[in-house]
Amino acid sequence: MPAKQMLPGRRPSAVKAQGRKRPGVSVKRPGRPPGRGPLAGLRRTQQRLRRAWDRPLTAYYLIFGSSLLITVLGLVMVYSASMIKALQLGLGDAYFFKKQFLAALIGTVLLLVASRMPVKLHRALSYPVLAGTLFLMVLVQVPGIGVSINGNQNWISLGGPFMLQPSEFGKLALILWGADLLARKGDKGLLSQWKHLLVPLVPVAFLLLGLIMLGGDMGTAMILGAILFGLLWLAGAPTRMFVGVLAFAGAIVALLIKTSPHRMDRLECIGATEPGKNDLCWQAVHGIYALASGGWFGSGLGASVEKWGQLPEAHTDFIFAITGEELGLAGTLSVLALFAALGYAGIRVAGRTEDSFVRFAAGGVTTWITAQAVINIGAVLGLLPIAGVPLPLFSYGGSALLPTMFAVGLLIAFAREEPAARAALAMRQPKTGWRRTGVRWKSMRRRVKKRPSGER
Repeated sequence: MPAKQMLPGRRPSAVKAQGRKRPGVSVKRPGRPPGRGPLAGLRRTQQRLRRAWDRPLTAYYLIFGSSLLITVLGLVMVYSASMIKALQLGLGDAYFFKKQFLAALIGTVLLLVASRMPVKLHRALSYPVLAGTLFLMVLVQVPGIGVSINGNQNWISLGGPFMLQPSEFGKLALILWGADLLARKGDKGLLSQWKHLLVPLVPVAFLLLGLIMLGGDMGTAMILGAILFGLLWLAGAPTRMFVGVLAFAGAIVALLIKTSPHRMDRLECIGATEPGKNDLCWQAVHGIYALASGGWFGSGLGASVEKWGQLPEAHTDFIFAITGEELGLAGTLSVLALFAALGYAGIRVAGRTEDSFVRFAAGGVTTWITAQAVINIGAVLGLLPIAGVPLPLFSYGGSALLPTMFAVGLLIAFAREEPAARAALAMRQPKTGWRRTGVRWKSMRRRVKKRPSGER
């Protein structure tokens, strides 16, 4: 071979083989390295998110974090939405905020206590909570004790500016008692019989509904009905039973709406864009105005116009509208995302547990919070009639906040009781002091290993 065709460091055979393609052997072409590029990055991100969702403590963190953020943001919006109303009444601008903040502090204590209570103690509290709630709801109807607000007699005065609405505690009572009842019957294999499935759960629920409707609070009755249907669905009620109970409940609701001109007016305001005759749809229309004027990012915290007397109940039932006006679409979507995260975590706790009481109670609490949020936000958006129910953990009202925070504590306790979550929490040890592994830390000294004899 001529010298000019020889390459330094190579044999002549290697030069001849260069550029020749062997049969059955593919030649790699230069290109993007494997595992890179936008699609590969998307797949890796999806895998990371899936692993994060499947971690044992995901539900625990979601419940605690989302409920905390909803409550804190609710306190901020209560102060912003209520300051004008408080000044109009001759009170300090932070009057309603201080009451809500005090209720949030008490609710935080209830949440922490409920989150540390064992499941057996929650079950033991079911009957006392139900009996106490029924007693208070009966007292509401006693002349001289019950107080009527906005045409609904559902309140008891505690002295001074503090009021109590026992019907709000009826939701928690029905969940605890109903979950314990269904769990005991399920352990005995009685839930396959329709009479054991309905009795005494449905009669007691109807007793609570009757006491609530005596005060004229149809919104709370709707939430209680949703909790009842949720418990029956979790218990495995057949479809024909659902259809029958739903038809019966629908007939009662239609009768109650038809016989009440006030409720008929609210029904006619669905989707209204004008206040109408005698300003019957004033509140619904101005709620839409508040949302529409917020734009993408709102007019700024505290800069709402509708709260200056145009929108009634701006800090209670229609606080979501003020949130949309001041924080815009970004703020309202953030609130919706937090409620979605809380609902997902509750469903996950109910679906992964092997304890029937935990499944019924977690499903009931999730149904309660989700249904109430949907009814409140649907009314503000003009998609549902105004039911007069607050946005859970967000609107002003201590009577609604306290049982809701206790219910969130229930979900946290149930999330901690999952076997995988319990094991993950047990593995966590403090970084200082004595440790179970026998490793000891001392200042300015190296880590040492304890030996049985005490020698090093």
